[in-house]
Amino acid sequence: MYAEERQQHIEGKLAEAGRVAVIDLARTFKVSSETVRRDLDQLEARGVLRRVHGGAVSAARISRVEESVAARTDRNADAKERIAVAAMALIPSSFTGAISIDGGTTTSRLAQQLARWVPETSAGSLTVITHSIFIAAIVSENPHIDVQVVGGRLRGITGVAVGATTLNQLASIRPDIAFVGANGLHADFGFSTPDPDEAAVKSALTRGSRRAIALVDSSKLGIETLMSFAALAEVDTIITEQSPDDDLTGALERADVEMVIA
Repeated sequence: MYAEERQQHIEGKLAEAGRVAVIDLARTFKVSSETVRRDLDQLEARGVLRRVHGGAVSAARISRVEESVAARTDRNADAKERIAVAAMALIPSSFTGAISIDGGTTTSRLAQQLARWVPETSAGSLTVITHSIFIAAIVSENPHIDVQVVGGRLRGITGVAVGATTLNQLASIRPDIAFVGANGLHADFGFSTPDPDEAAVKSALTRGSRRAIALVDSSKLGIETLMSFAALAEVDTIITEQSPDDDLTGALERADVEMVIA
């Protein structure tokens, strides 16, 4: 196999899985690890990937890379829908309380599920607290939901409020459940996101709730982005659609994090 063919295959694996390992590629191509590293070096020079210990990650997963909500909405749509449906099981029609919902495309799927939520009794209601203008707009369509919007400086790329005003408002509330998104979930680095202001808000949401639940599709597993906003032990439950690798699974078990596979 020529170098160009190997590199095309590597690009395909990166698009599918987000990361590749030198040892696996060497075994697949039946070449030396040095040959694979040269391929990775050439792809990195072209901006396709970023070299990391033992392999490489897609350029889209570099720690500061951040895409808009619109660009991410349809990516891994089936996985995100399954995660949202599993999360809804934690908000039955008998639920009476308050939840907070972080910004993001997976949490937006949960908001779409909540738009159809009906209480068990006519007097029932649900309070949803969010700093996302997109999620507020979705859940406000449901007459059974009382929507409380947290204000602050609006980040256009994600449509969420951030900054001191946002953090001050979050400090004065304690919802029963916080549903939080993440750009990365790593055994050592915990839950992370590229932007420091959003990291601060995600941290406040996580630590300020009675129960923190992370909605993380499998493309985020094993990934580190720039800012860690919560250690594994600070989250009670993660909902994903695919089992993590052994390292992350073991770390979650040691941190006593419940794992739900949607």
